[in-house]
Amino acid sequence: MAGEKTEKATPKKRKDQRKEGNVFQSKDVVTVISLLGSFCCLQLLFPMIYRTLRDCLIQFIGYAGTVEELGQGDVPKLGFQAGLVIIKGALPILLIACALAVIATGIQTRFLFASKAFKPKFSNLNPLNGIKNMFSLKSLVELLKGIVKIILLGVILFNILKGELFRLTNTMYMDLGVSTVYVLKKIMNLVFQVCMYFTAVAALDYFYQWWSYEKKLKMSKDEVKEEYKQLEGNPEIKGRIKDMQRQRARSRMMQAVPEADVIIRNPTHYAVALKYDPNRDNAPHLIAKGQDELALRIVKVAEEHDVTVIENKPLARGIYASTPLNAEIPGEYYGVVAEILVQVYKLKNRKLV
Repeated sequence: MAGEKTEKATPKKRKDQRKEGNVFQSKDVVTVISLLGSFCCLQLLFPMIYRTLRDCLIQFIGYAGTVEELGQGDVPKLGFQAGLVIIKGALPILLIACALAVIATGIQTRFLFASKAFKPKFSNLNPLNGIKNMFSLKSLVELLKGIVKIILLGVILFNILKGELFRLTNTMYMDLGVSTVYVLKKIMNLVFQVCMYFTAVAALDYFYQWWSYEKKLKMSKDEVKEEYKQLEGNPEIKGRIKDMQRQRARSRMMQAVPEADVIIRNPTHYAVALKYDPNRDNAPHLIAKGQDELALRIVKVAEEHDVTVIENKPLARGIYASTPLNAEIPGEYYGVVAEILVQVYKLKNRKLV
């Protein structure tokens, strides 16, 4: 069917969609990269975070044992210290997570910033559109992805905890530093396993988002033709413009015929008009040429303006085929044309040089 969208999107449509902010990306890829990067950062910064929390707890417990009553000035001070501890421990991880999310999104979208994407779309407020989106293929895929993620996470947690549950309960009897390192290792093991399985889900989601995006961009044959008309112009209009240009060129050429020194014809099929100015030109110029009906018109105008017309079949055909308009004739025709011009100039009492 003519309206069926079977054609790949044209570069123009891709460019227009990109300007609108319509590009494909996988949020699962961003999630996996941010999650893995955040926990790797946590593992690297854990000694610093541990020392910071330890010192803070020691300080606060010390206050609890020595200060009988907190004054109004102590609460802001302690709150400020607690805030610094939180910022020092959490801010680097948050910044790295944000940076990784921006980079992962930017790589997929080629760091696109489309201002049009921030404009409110009132069509989103239409409840009918919301209902349609709820039962769309995209919503179904998102639901299936969510179920798969929950199942994978549950299976991974069960496999890890069933063998480590007894050991985890014993951490309360261990040294705080040892138990913390042990728990962190188990958490990192859990995170790496989760990321490994979620990477597969993210890869499938990435290819699905690409497929869905390409499908959405597809165009019908009529749309491709219409776009071609917009880019290249309507073929009928272009044809008319070319016809008008040719007519104007012929009109200018016919206006130059009376200025010719000689018309060489064959006898009805070809006609060429030559002009030679010894003070300006190195060789005769072709100022008009025509075939069939146009050749007859050139001869007629020449006769009306008393321009000499000479019949020479091979010369007329040769100059017509080899010489562009307003260009010098090829050197191979110099001798023959010079003889013709000498005859013409004798008739008109002119000199060739």
